[in-house]
Amino acid sequence: MAKKSSVEKNNKRARLAIKFAPKRARLKALAKDETLSPEERFNARIKLAQLPRNSAPVRHRLRCLLSGRPRGNYRKFKISRIALRDLASAGQIPGMVKSSW
Repeated sequence: MAKKSSVEKNNKRARLAIKFAPKRARLKALAKDETLSPEERFNARIKLAQLPRNSAPVRHRLRCLLSGRPRGNYRKFKISRIALRDLASAGQIPGMVKSSW
Protein backbone atom coordinates (compact mmCIF):
# COMPACT_ATOMS: atom_id res chain seq x y z
CA MET A 1 0.00 0.00 0.00
CA ALA A 2 1.38 3.39 -0.99
CA LYS A 3 1.66 6.28 1.42
CA LYS A 4 -1.59 8.18 1.65
CA SER A 5 0.25 11.48 1.22
CA SER A 6 1.67 10.33 -2.14
CA VAL A 7 -1.75 9.30 -3.39
CA GLU A 8 -3.34 12.58 -2.24
CA LYS A 9 -0.53 14.62 -3.81
CA ASN A 10 -1.16 12.83 -7.10
CA ASN A 11 -4.92 13.46 -6.81
CA LYS A 12 -4.21 17.16 -6.26
CA ARG A 13 -2.08 17.21 -9.41
CA ALA A 14 -4.96 15.66 -11.36
CA ARG A 15 -7.41 18.27 -10.05
CA LEU A 16 -5.02 21.12 -10.90
CA ALA A 17 -4.44 19.75 -14.40
CA ILE A 18 -8.19 19.76 -15.05
CA LYS A 19 -8.63 23.21 -13.51
CA PHE A 20 -5.89 24.88 -15.57
CA ALA A 21 -6.34 22.91 -18.81
CA PRO A 22 -8.32 25.60 -20.72
CA LYS A 23 -5.96 28.41 -19.70
CA ARG A 24 -2.90 26.29 -20.48
CA ALA A 25 -4.29 25.33 -23.91
CA ARG A 26 -5.07 28.96 -24.74
CA LEU A 27 -1.59 30.14 -23.76
CA LYS A 28 0.06 27.30 -25.69
CA ALA A 29 -1.94 28.22 -28.78
CA LEU A 30 -0.83 31.85 -28.45
CA ALA A 31 2.80 30.82 -28.01
CA LYS A 32 2.72 28.68 -31.17
CA ASP A 33 0.81 31.18 -33.32
CA GLU A 34 3.22 32.43 -36.00
CA THR A 35 0.97 35.36 -36.96
CA LEU A 36 1.48 37.10 -33.61
CA SER A 37 4.41 39.35 -32.86
CA PRO A 38 7.41 37.82 -31.06
CA GLU A 39 6.68 39.95 -27.98
CA GLU A 40 3.13 38.60 -27.68
CA ARG A 41 4.33 35.02 -28.11
CA PHE A 42 7.06 35.59 -25.51
CA ASN A 43 4.52 37.04 -23.06
CA ALA A 44 2.33 33.97 -23.56
CA ARG A 45 5.30 31.73 -22.73
CA ILE A 46 6.04 33.80 -19.61
CA LYS A 47 2.42 33.46 -18.44
CA LEU A 48 2.55 29.74 -19.20
CA ALA A 49 5.66 29.41 -17.04
CA GLN A 50 3.93 31.27 -14.19
CA LEU A 51 1.15 28.67 -13.95
CA PRO A 52 1.50 26.22 -11.06
CA ARG A 53 4.01 23.51 -11.89
CA ASN A 54 1.68 20.77 -10.68
CA SER A 55 -1.02 21.90 -13.11
CA ALA A 56 0.88 20.35 -16.02
CA PRO A 57 -0.79 17.09 -17.08
CA VAL A 58 2.55 15.28 -17.43
CA ARG A 59 3.11 15.56 -13.67
CA HIS A 60 0.06 13.38 -12.98
CA ARG A 61 1.08 9.77 -12.39
CA LEU A 62 -1.08 6.75 -13.16
CA ARG A 63 -1.57 4.98 -9.83
CA CYS A 64 -3.49 1.87 -8.89
CA LEU A 65 -6.98 2.72 -7.61
CA LEU A 66 -6.85 -0.08 -5.05
CA SER A 67 -3.32 0.04 -3.67
CA GLY A 68 -1.88 3.34 -4.92
CA ARG A 69 1.05 1.52 -6.53
CA PRO A 70 2.78 3.87 -9.02
CA ARG A 71 4.32 1.23 -11.29
CA GLY A 72 3.08 -1.76 -13.24
CA ASN A 73 -0.42 -0.46 -13.94
CA TYR A 74 -2.85 -1.42 -16.66
CA ARG A 75 -4.44 1.69 -18.12
CA LYS A 76 -7.55 -0.19 -19.20
CA PHE A 77 -8.35 -1.36 -15.67
CA LYS A 78 -6.58 1.46 -13.76
CA ILE A 79 -5.18 -1.09 -11.32
CA SER A 80 -1.74 -2.59 -10.82
CA ARG A 81 -0.66 -5.97 -12.08
CA ILE A 82 -0.60 -7.31 -8.52
CA ALA A 83 -4.12 -6.13 -7.69
CA LEU A 84 -5.34 -7.50 -11.04
CA ARG A 85 -3.87 -10.90 -10.26
CA ASP A 86 -5.42 -10.92 -6.78
CA LEU A 87 -8.85 -10.05 -8.17
CA ALA A 88 -8.52 -12.65 -10.91
CA SER A 89 -7.47 -15.34 -8.43
CA ALA A 90 -10.45 -14.49 -6.25
CA GLY A 91 -12.74 -14.85 -9.27
CA GLN A 92 -13.93 -11.24 -9.17
CA ILE A 93 -13.11 -10.49 -12.81
CA PRO A 94 -15.49 -12.31 -15.17
CA GLY A 95 -13.80 -14.50 -17.76
CA MET A 96 -10.31 -14.17 -16.29
CA VAL A 97 -8.63 -17.18 -14.74
CA LYS A 98 -5.15 -17.49 -13.29
CA SER A 99 -2.78 -19.32 -15.54
CA SER A 100 -0.76 -22.13 -14.00
CA TRP A 101 1.17 -25.03 -15.47
